Amino acid sequence: MARILSGVHEAIGDTKMVQLSRITEHVGVEGNIYAKMEYLNPGFSKKDRVALQMIEEAEAAGLLKKGQHIVELTSGNTGTGLAIVCAAKGYHFVACMSKGNSTERARMMKALGAEVLLVDQMPNSIKGQVSGEDLALVEEMAQRITTERGAFRADQFRLAGTVHAHEYHTAEEIWEQCDGNIDVFVDFVGSGSTFQGCAVGLKKHKKDIRCYVVEPKNAAFYAGGTITDGAHKIQGGGYSMNLPLLDKSLIDGVIQVTDEEAIDTARKLAKYEGVFAGFSSGANVWAALKLLKDAERGKNIVLTLNDSGLKYLSTDLYEEF
Repeated sequence: MARILSGVHEAIGDTKMVQLSRITEHVGVEGNIYAKMEYLNPGFSKKDRVALQMIEEAEAAGLLKKGQHIVELTSGNTGTGLAIVCAAKGYHFVACMSKGNSTERARMMKALGAEVLLVDQMPNSIKGQVSGEDLALVEEMAQRITTERGAFRADQFRLAGTVHAHEYHTAEEIWEQCDGNIDVFVDFVGSGSTFQGCAVGLKKHKKDIRCYVVEPKNAAFYAGGTITDGAHKIQGGGYSMNLPLLDKSLIDGVIQVTDEEAIDTARKLAKYEGVFAGFSSGANVWAALKLLKDAERGKNIVLTLNDSGLKYLSTDLYEEF
């Protein structure tokens, strides 16, 4: 019999795995895509996992005290996860976010009790397209607020707990759900914690699993391409910056995806699979389909469906009616 949870934070994780057989059949590729439905977490994204892990590791280490504020920069998903965990555990959470991110995310965090501080973008930036320069402005605010309030910084780009969330939990769930029948893992990188954690965790079981980074074509930092303006629509990643948590030796290949490819695939996921997910989920699935067409034909590819399409209704991800 399932137990009653003491708080909503205990509902984080143990998400279901679905085989995307309808979209592979529609596109006409050989092989299988197994997708972990991370958008079914309480905050509708995989970032709930890292929020819980960061807070619980900080509590266990004595780095987080009762009554202390928690601060983090966020594109919205980590902030939502932190707002949920902080509400359940009794902390005050301060989210610092660029005005370039979708408004649904800010509204959701505020509804969950977070204090949301929005940061102006760079003068040449486009709303809905958050660059590394925009993120640097948010980082400046997060550092200032942390110092002023003596807060705990839940730093998703540097704290090991973000990697542990996926190494100890996501990767183990994937391995068990797929009975070890995995050849490839692909991931659109934001902070790098999902890629790092799952790559380490999966390779512990099977060292020759190939792990691919997915990046926006206009911000292909790990592909080593020339980056012009770095602008793209895939929120939550593609910041054209070196990610402290990501070990480059784990990268077996890099796949570049355009805005149009990510958007078209997200729409196909909704239409053919009944999966209503965001930009980066579309990017992940497009990358997997591309691999099944050539380099990884006939193989078993795993990935995460990162967040819900409900977070992007104010964007052009889904067409208006």
